[in-house]
Parts: sequence; structure tokens; C-alpha cells
Amino acid sequence: MAALNIAIGEDIFRILREERRYYVDKTGLIEELLSGNQPKVSLITRPRRFGKTLTMTMLQAFFDIRRDSRALFEGLAVSRNAGLCEKWMNRYPTIFITLKGVEGLSFDYACAGMSSLLQGLLVEHAYLLDSERVALADRKRLAVIDSGQGSEKDTAEALQVICRALEAHFGQPVILLIDEYDVPINYAEQNGYYKEMIIFMRKMLGSALKTNTSLKFAVLTGCLRIAKESIFTGLNNFKCHGISDAQFSDKIGFTEKEVDGLLAEAELSGKKALLKEWYDGYRFGSCSEIYCPWDVLLYIDDLQHDASVKPKAYWNNTSGNAIVRTLISRAGYETREKIGRLIEGKAIEEELAEELTYDIVYKNERNLWSMMYLTGYLTKAPQQPDNGSTALVIPNKEVRQIFTDTVSQWFEDGLDRESLSPFVQALWRGEAETVHDTLNDVLYGTICYFDSAENYYHGFMTGLLRGVGLYVKSNRESGLGRSDIVVEDGRNKRAIIIELKLAPAYDQLEAKAEEGLRQIEERRYEAGLEPYIRRVVKYGVAFWRKECFVKASESAR
Repeated sequence: MAALNIAIGEDIFRILREERRYYVDKTGLIEELLSGNQPKVSLITRPRRFGKTLTMTMLQAFFDIRRDSRALFEGLAVSRNAGLCEKWMNRYPTIFITLKGVEGLSFDYACAGMSSLLQGLLVEHAYLLDSERVALADRKRLAVIDSGQGSEKDTAEALQVICRALEAHFGQPVILLIDEYDVPINYAEQNGYYKEMIIFMRKMLGSALKTNTSLKFAVLTGCLRIAKESIFTGLNNFKCHGISDAQFSDKIGFTEKEVDGLLAEAELSGKKALLKEWYDGYRFGSCSEIYCPWDVLLYIDDLQHDASVKPKAYWNNTSGNAIVRTLISRAGYETREKIGRLIEGKAIEEELAEELTYDIVYKNERNLWSMMYLTGYLTKAPQQPDNGSTALVIPNKEVRQIFTDTVSQWFEDGLDRESLSPFVQALWRGEAETVHDTLNDVLYGTICYFDSAENYYHGFMTGLLRGVGLYVKSNRESGLGRSDIVVEDGRNKRAIIIELKLAPAYDQLEAKAEEGLRQIEERRYEAGLEPYIRRVVKYGVAFWRKECFVKASESAR
């Protein structure tokens, strides 16, 4: 195995290149951005952890007039276009800001965060405060912003003032790069100050993008394509490049060819199938095979330390996955069936709204499905209908695990211990008929997925038993094999052993339940119980879709 110098979490292009870290060449985006009829403002939307910030710092390094970036871009794709580099590389004053840290429980707190961010920008461009090329009035306004004592109006108009000062100082219009532009709006919606933040962002982006005569062009990135009339009102020459659009479709996220090259350099090509199963499957525009860079790099880095390590749901650990929880918690019967089909690997068809505002995301199911598509929890299926709707699928095993984990937690959280008290009592008494009736009732109220039915039913049973307060041991070594589920009650010196079976058809449920009960006896699962256990209730439980059959027996020790 060849060790790659991977920098996990580093999103500053200059640092990656100076430290000779591994970098997947995405500089072709520069040529694509500058080709054709270039819009004044370009918005590129992609899910989280796809490298948006790294892309923006790459653009900053290329355009920034204060730098000499030839060494940084040496050997990369854009460097082969000598004419473009001569015309554009380090030719324009460039502003880069990321709004991913502008958050808070109140508008005042978030606005203070924005003010602090702009103060940091002026630390980087401190020379403007003393530049005689900058108009005195603008230098005074910059000093107010730099002091952190400016009004909300000063903060909202700061980018325009800084752009004007940069143009005056360098004699060239400004390239403005705003990363994660929608994060403050997302936090505002979650914390109850959405209207105030929308008004502020409309003023800030309006002055920076619409009435800014010092602007060469601007690039924005974010997760959501916020409706133009919400914060981009009146902005002409604006173009959005979303996940459904062809332009830049292979420029953010790793293509299959790039992953193949990365694996070859790491001498890990044998892990391709695992990477593809877990982290591939996104379809952006015309590009049908896109991998999540965050996951790919983390897994390869883990492999370099332990060649036997299994893939993980790294993406799951970077967010609370609130959108998935919300969809599942609000799901009626039809929506639960759709979620089940998605987890099975099947497609659902939905009418999507690709322009949303955060305040209406949770208003209806259509918006929730749209949000899940735009944020990467779902992607377009390979085959699309011709009826105007969009066929959606879960992209890969990692996201499928997010769904299944969320379903399991929702199920356990939603169980009513008090109403299920008779079920617990019947379970300990070996009353198969009552257990059977309760399980069938609960099955019809949950989300089922049958492609990996054995795992689903095992999770269903353990979740139900834990949800009613029982201590569950699953897949435990006992006797001559592994019992599916064991519950021990030391205080009352009793235990429950459950063996689960899948029936191939409805009419074979009873036979499969009997088979499960026989297996408990034949493989002597009881031998693995603690020696103080005196009474054992045994269950064979068979499932077929949303039906089950229960057989029970009891023994003393």
C-alpha cells in the first residue's frame, strides 16, 4: 500500500498545495466558469461535504491580484491553458468569505457574527484603511466596520464598500466569492428570526451583487437554491447551477475516473467495489457517477492505518440529519410506504420544487422530498418517467444507513410503554396469541423495508423490546450457535429466547415459526443463559412482509 498525504478537513487550496497534500484536480472549473456568456453572478449548489469551500479557495488563489499562484497551479489542468492564465491568473482583487459560521439563537447574535466576519476580512485587507487611493468617505466607513461598532446598515453594505475600496486601490474591478451563502438563513429559520435575516441578506446581497459597480463577477455556493424573489430580487444576469444542471456537473464531487486514479495511487484498487457501494450513486446534471469526496478520503485514510477497516457512514456524523427525522416523524401511511421502498433500493416518483425558501421546507411533503433531493439524501434514478415527475432513489449504502438508523430511533421513541404493558406481561407468560396480535398491530404502523428483511425484522424486534424497557442481548453465542434475541430478568430469575425466521410466502408463516422454536431446542440456546435463570420462555417468530406468526414454549431449569 502506498501512503497518500491526505489532509482530512483541510479546505484551503493554498495550504493543500504548499504542503503537497493529495489534491484531486478540479481546476477545470475555472475554464468552464470563464467560457461562453459569463453571468455576473453564478450560484453553485451542492450537498454538504462535497468540497464547495475548497473549490472557492481554489478560485481565490487563482484570481487574487495580491498573490503569485503559478507554483500552486503548476501541473494542474488549468495551467495548460497559457492564454487563460495570462489573462486571469492573479489579475483581479478578490474577496473570499464563508458564511458557514454565521449562526446564533437570535438575529442580534447572528448579525454580530456577520460583523465579526467582516472585521476579519478587513484584517486581511488592512492596507485599504490607509490607502490614499481610496476615497476618504470610504476609508471612514471601513474604519467603522473595522471597529465592530457599525450599525446593521453598515454591516449590510460592507461588502459593497470593501469592493469599491479594492477597485480604487488596485484599479481593477473585484471578483467576489461567497461560500455557504444560505447557512445564516437556515439557522434563522430554525431559531425563529427568519424574516429579519431575509431582510438583512436581501440588503447585503443586493448591495454586493446588484448595485455594485465595482464588481467584475461573483460566485456563490450553498446547499439550497433559494427562490430568486426571496433574496435576489431584481438581480439580472444571475445563473444557478444546481444538481440537476449540466454545467459544472463533474467539477464538485469525485468522478469515477478520479476515484479510480486515487485508489491506484494508494494501491487500493481492490477496495473499489466497497467504495462504490457506500459512497457513489449521486447524479449531478449529465454526470451519472459522482462520489462524496469527504467519505472517499476518510475511508482511504482509515485504510492506510488499517487495511481491514470497514466503510462507515462518515456523512452521518457531520449533521443532525434533521430533514430525515422530520420526514419520518410526520409520515402518514403512504409516506411510510415510500420510505420503505426507498430503503429497499426502489424508486419513488415525486414532483419537485428546486427553488425553495427555508420557511416553507416543512410546510408540505412535496417540499420535504425536494429538500432531501437538493441536500443529497436522494438522487435521480437512472430511468426517469416522462410525466413531469422525478424518480428518486437513495444514492448509496451510507445514506441508506442514515435512513434505517433514523427509522429505528423514530420507532423506539414513538413506542408507548404504558399501552404496551399488556404485551410485556403476555411475553413473559408465553401467551403466543397476544404477542402475535400486538406484533401485527405494531408492524402495520411502522416503516417496513424488505430487501434486507432479516436485518429489518431483527431491528424491529430489538427496537420494540428495548422501547418497552427490556434489556436485550442480540446475536449472542449460546449452546451450539447464536440465538437471535435474548432477554434476561435476573431479579425474577427468568429469560426469553427469540428466534426469528423469514417466510417465503404468507401460507408458510406457521411452519417457519415452528422451525424457529425447534432451532432453539436443537441448538441448545438455553445453555448460554446465566446459571441463576430458573424459567425460560421460548419464541419462534416468523415474518412475511407486514404479517407475523408466533409460536411459544416454556421450560424450567
